[in-house]
Amino acid sequence: MDAKLTLKLDKDTIDRAKEYAQRQNISLSRLVEAMLDSLTSEKEKGKISPNVQQLIGVLDLPEDFDYKEDRAAYLTKKYLHD
Repeated sequence: MDAKLTLKLDKDTIDRAKEYAQRQNISLSRLVEAMLDSLTSEKEKGKISPNVQQLIGVLDLPEDFDYKEDRAAYLTKKYLHD
């Protein structure tokens, strides 16, 4: 069941949102509804985004790979220039 909601927002934000919604071929109401649903939905918590999901399996790292150690080594090399 749909219900009406009145919001007061910055005019520039509204204009950009309307343009975005138009480019996506969706009404501004449906766009706001989808965003609010996404933010408040319990089923979305902990879910991996489609963009991240595409990256799963791209790298083949050893089981004992320590990303913190690797990052520290990278930053040391980058900023301390032996």
